[in-house]
Amino acid sequence: MSEHYLNHPTFGLLSRLCRVDDFRSLFTTLYAQRLFFLITTSPDGIQFEPVSRADAKLMVETQMRSLRRGGSDLDQKNLQHIYKRTFFQ
Repeated sequence: MSEHYLNHPTFGLLSRLCRVDDFRSLFTTLYAQRLFFLITTSPDGIQFEPVSRADAKLMVETQMRSLRRGGSDLDQKNLQHIYKRTFFQ
């Protein structure tokens, strides 16, 4: 899993936690990791949708289950590390 960053106009640099689907990814603020955004990309541009910490955690858990069913071991381990670092530190 490679690192992806995006600049939010108000909150600065965001770091991607995981992909949600082909057009949406979950991002968090780079340093505090307290604010979460669902980023949607489309031909019209990028849309920032704030999400709660509980919803963000659920999205990552859903992605981890999906990777267990059909992802690579490395992707599973990387996402599990991101999950622990983000939600349990």
